[in-house]
Amino acid sequence: MMHLPASVRVYLCLTPCDMRKSFDGLHALVREHLELDAFAGHLFVFASRRRDRLKILYWDRDGFAMWSKRLEEGTYAMPVAATAAAHRQEITAQELGALLSGIDLQQATRRKRYLIQHCFVASLQHLDTGHSLQSLLSGDR
Repeated sequence: MMHLPASVRVYLCLTPCDMRKSFDGLHALVREHLELDAFAGHLFVFASRRRDRLKILYWDRDGFAMWSKRLEEGTYAMPVAATAAAHRQEITAQELGALLSGIDLQQATRRKRYLIQHCFVASLQHLDTGHSLQSLLSGDR
């Protein structure tokens, strides 16, 4: 599992890239093709035409850093652009970890999760009906 700060975003380039590009070439793609600021500290993911190679470019305080991987067999299940105008897609760090692990994000479904805010809203609605917080916590209704 990848652990990134909440402020770091992950952007996928949806068009295949020339994997011969290095720091300056990928920085130019981020700036001109994805129309984003490469110095913001986000991760920018690029894939080859055959989808067997990935490069991730990011700014690391005092310079660009790059992570690269070539699969010996198989391909990455990179999403395709929904429209011709779409050049990028934002994903979560967890989705990036799944993508690097070989999981197809298009076919994966997110399971229903318990959200604390639903419980909090229900509690507030219960208080609006004249019940005290003490009665809500003790279970008296």
